[in-house]
Amino acid sequence: MKKLLIFMVGLCLLNSCDHIDDFIGGGPTTPVEVSPVEVLETNTQYPLPYSVLSTINNTVEIRNGGFGSGATSHPTKGNEFYAITDRGPNTDYLDGKKFPVASYTPRIGHYRVTESGKIELLEEILLKDPSGQLISGIPNPEGKGATGEIPYDADGNAIAFDDFGLDSEGIVALKDGTFWVSDEYGPHIVHYNANGVQLERISPIGVNEDTGDRKLPAVFAKRRANRGMEGLAVTPDEKTLVGIMQSTMYNPEKIQSNITRIVTFDLETGYTRQYVYVQETANLSNSEITAISNTEFLVVERDGKFAGAGAAQKHIYKINLAGATDISGSNPKNELGLMVGDKTIEQSTAEELAEANIVPVQKELVVDLVAEFGYRHDKLEGIWLVDDNTLGFINDDDFTVSDNDGDGVIEQKILPGSTDIDASSLYLVKANF
Repeated sequence: MKKLLIFMVGLCLLNSCDHIDDFIGGGPTTPVEVSPVEVLETNTQYPLPYSVLSTINNTVEIRNGGFGSGATSHPTKGNEFYAITDRGPNTDYLDGKKFPVASYTPRIGHYRVTESGKIELLEEILLKDPSGQLISGIPNPEGKGATGEIPYDADGNAIAFDDFGLDSEGIVALKDGTFWVSDEYGPHIVHYNANGVQLERISPIGVNEDTGDRKLPAVFAKRRANRGMEGLAVTPDEKTLVGIMQSTMYNPEKIQSNITRIVTFDLETGYTRQYVYVQETANLSNSEITAISNTEFLVVERDGKFAGAGAAQKHIYKINLAGATDISGSNPKNELGLMVGDKTIEQSTAEELAEANIVPVQKELVVDLVAEFGYRHDKLEGIWLVDDNTLGFINDDDFTVSDNDGDGVIEQKILPGSTDIDASSLYLVKANF
């Protein structure tokens, strides 16, 4: 045995091995980093791993799951990505939302594609307040980002608001190990450390008085409930955050329009700019934005339909901020924002904006996922830039529950025309962008 050990040590030294225990079975081996395009097929469903949070009547699974409200590349490892949940399982109920797992904490999932073509969940990073206490997905109270939604527990009892509650949707990962996350409440843009502890919260509603001018423009508090800052990107130089609103803001009142906004935030100075993004039709959802360069981005623009239930839109557009008009105006504290005559930006038509010399961001269709391979899911919400001509897409499965009748009764979320549960899944697609 002694001679064998000496032989293996010598062999290890000759081959520049790092760990003798790799030879004698005394420890783990280093995972091989492999390009996902080498081991995963394009246009193919790869469900993400999950556990079960709870069951209802022994029939309906509430899954943990839920990853897919946003996604982003790992900043240094080509076979890894991050995906984020939203506020947790919920259904419409009375004047707000019912939360069957009210204690649920929004979280970031860290994933790896293995050399055998498996998707592994490496860790869950639970989001926390500045003191390190777990937050929930319960709405904020007045003055902290309230949307008007009243939270209820599984039995229909009203529950307390959460000052730090987050309906997380967009995520970016920086090279220093920290994350920026956007949400649909405030809307907030929140900086978290590698362990999920809040470092800074940026908002249009004055929750950051002690941080000077590091706020979003006041007009963003006009966001529509459950349609706040759905997508978040960071420029490749990591100097600027870029957020996109899911739908038209209610500015100054409830309105149906295809005029939406993009906001940029300079991380060093706190300086913001705003741009108009015109959707194909009113009431669509801008579900994700991710950076190609410091001025070019990819945007998910979708409806809320399943392709299996009829016509559906799941489009990816390439946009360019260069040449678009900054609509910030001279006073970021103006709650209505820049006016076009006596109208807000949202009240104006695309033609009226053009007459006022306001140029929206230019956009071109990159891929139609329904036409490409019949993408079946309703909520396409996450993009992973895998390489220069491959995109990864992830859907929000709503923790695999739904409320089809709007009565607060929780049902299993099933893909139309099948018995398949609508699971959060990764797809790779080739695209020229």
